[in-house]
Amino acid sequence: MAGAGRATEWARHWTYAELPDLDLLRARYVRHTFPRHSHEGYVFGAVTGGVEEVGVPGGTIHATPGTVVMINPEVPHTARPGRPEGWAYDTLYPSAQVINGIAAEVTPLRGTVGFAETRVTDPHAARLITQVHRAAEEGNALAADSLLRVLVVRLLDRHGSPLPSVTPRAGGARDVERARAVLEGRMAAPPTLEALAAELGTSPFALLRAFKKEYGMPPHTWLTDARVRRARRLLDAGTAPAEAATAVGFTDQPHLNRHFTRIVGVPPGAYQRERGVYRRGRPAS
Repeated sequence: MAGAGRATEWARHWTYAELPDLDLLRARYVRHTFPRHSHEGYVFGAVTGGVEEVGVPGGTIHATPGTVVMINPEVPHTARPGRPEGWAYDTLYPSAQVINGIAAEVTPLRGTVGFAETRVTDPHAARLITQVHRAAEEGNALAADSLLRVLVVRLLDRHGSPLPSVTPRAGGARDVERARAVLEGRMAAPPTLEALAAELGTSPFALLRAFKKEYGMPPHTWLTDARVRRARRLLDAGTAPAEAATAVGFTDQPHLNRHFTRIVGVPPGAYQRERGVYRRGRPAS
């Protein structure tokens, strides 16, 4: 597992071929902290030891054994040790397609669903998360799929609701949407805040305030997160880390390694190895 030699920290971030559109992370962190970032899909985390401190838009929560952390897509959040000894946890990252598909099949919820509470006390659900991990690690596809569905239905029945529909955007929000498109399109060579604001016909501080309000982080933080997301897709496709680094705008592979490890929880090379990704006809090394 990645980082096994670093004190008592270790992590495994992987996928199980029989459960598509699902990432799994099992880890113990002592010094590691996750900067503000978000995910395209959902997060279901079960702490198995210690305390995890999670920062979300509504404040800070403390996750302990027997609790489940649920984070909706694109919600910015941070994570750090809640005690000096850190925390260990099992986390599932299902895609929106997985969650909404299950919701449509067995609940009255329709559209894009979400969870109103970030942390709930539910030891049974926490055990189900760990059991999904165990079944996947054992190669038991029937059990892993069944347990995942039981978990999702339980959480949806108890805490799920449709996410609010998107309201028409005001001028500032439209500027933010355009700014995001510019940053995505010029990820390898983004403009300065001043140049970006001038291009959009607004002021730097107005754009900064509006962007942070819309996405929960300033443009430069959002861009780092977006670069890591794109790097993940490139790594999944077999691109070497050094090539992925320059493709998304990082100066070199160490620059990618630093930000990728902070946000994903494992280095790019370990990420590829655990996912069985092949580079140019050979396993990732």
